[in-house]
Amino acid sequence: MSGPGLRRGVRLEFDAVRGRPVLLYPEGVLLLNETAAAVVSRCDTRRTAAEIAADLAEVYAGVTAESVVRILADLEKRKLVETGPDVVAAAAVSSRESTRDISAPVPLGLLAELTYRCPLQCGYCANPLNLTDYRDELDTRAWLDVFEQARELGVLQLHLSGGEPGLRRDLIELVAAAHRLGLYTNLVSSGISLNSTRIAQLAEAGLDHFQLSIQDAEAGNADRIAGRRAHGRKLAVAEAVRAAGLPLTINVVLHRENVDHVPAIADLAALLGADRLELAHTQFYGWALRNRSALLPTREQVERANADVARARQRHRFEIVHVAADYYDPRPKPCNYGWGARQLTVTPNGHVLPCLAAETLPGLEIPSVRTGTLREIWYDSPAFRRFRGTDWLPDPCHSCALREIDFGGCRCQAFQLTGDAAATDPVCELSEHHQVVLDGVADVRPRPVVPRRMP
Repeated sequence: MSGPGLRRGVRLEFDAVRGRPVLLYPEGVLLLNETAAAVVSRCDTRRTAAEIAADLAEVYAGVTAESVVRILADLEKRKLVETGPDVVAAAAVSSRESTRDISAPVPLGLLAELTYRCPLQCGYCANPLNLTDYRDELDTRAWLDVFEQARELGVLQLHLSGGEPGLRRDLIELVAAAHRLGLYTNLVSSGISLNSTRIAQLAEAGLDHFQLSIQDAEAGNADRIAGRRAHGRKLAVAEAVRAAGLPLTINVVLHRENVDHVPAIADLAALLGADRLELAHTQFYGWALRNRSALLPTREQVERANADVARARQRHRFEIVHVAADYYDPRPKPCNYGWGARQLTVTPNGHVLPCLAAETLPGLEIPSVRTGTLREIWYDSPAFRRFRGTDWLPDPCHSCALREIDFGGCRCQAFQLTGDAAATDPVCELSEHHQVVLDGVADVRPRPVVPRRMP
């Protein structure tokens, strides 16, 4: 029997910016202390947990088999370490202090929206309605400069998205450059514009992870949601991704037209050999907000989907990520784990945002990489400082025990539903505006979807 090793798509690296080892994996980063890093570096698929503990006992005082097992159990729960045929040996890392002066907070992730062009017409798309305003896309050199600045700033995860990023002719060049910088690259794609040759080239260039969007398990409904015959093409792309040796996440946005199909979607993900399945209820921004009345599921559908996800997790071995239906949750989601705390977004025309819908907020001065550096924007721009931290929070958020967990919820959602971006997210049952959400979900009626189209 093989010993513990890293799962497919997981990397142990040393982050020179923070001066500490990190585990990089699809859609995530785990900062490690010295003990955890020592355990992970010994996950070579040959040694058992007991042998790892015995080895560490010679280096660290007080290390026991129980403490090593606890660390390994936590990593296994996170789907980062396991035993089996697909695991790989972790690389050793040397701990040293950061040689750079850094200030808190340090961003972990960059969402690079390379283009808003897309061949699909999904009504749940979070892209902005004014798509023509983004035709002046950053060129290759500009994006490479953004990546370099992001890594210097401390970014470890790079999410290449859109629109459809596969429409960028320089995609392979961008991936290769990001790989050289040490960024963990996630491609978020519909797959429509990619073939097996190009997918193999992306893997060769250093792509770490492929997230493929699928609209439903059944071809007819999937094609109807996408606005074109695309489902068969997506299945072929999934096969090419696995053939290229890349970890595969299947992403399905849930809404009224597919939320009843979670069991079939999970079975399809298993059939495609997915490493992860992400079931994310629609986030109502951009085109999705315009189509909210057509997309919002009923409470009964949401409760049934929650039960279906629980059963799917018991049935399938791969990781299943479930993003709750915001309007039916009594607590709001944290906006990117806090406004200007961990994530930043760069749009196709170079605007830099604390979250993907921030441009909808009135009075927010939107910075651009064409006129400032990422460091200046992240630390000093009014846009990123506006809702950073918790000091600005109104009551009941300011006195709430969860204020460091949900940060008052989503600023864009608060503005959409109340007209005040500083208000408590109305999704929260403690918000004085919570009735707005209750009234909205009480009036769920079938309506036609307005297709997303780029003029």
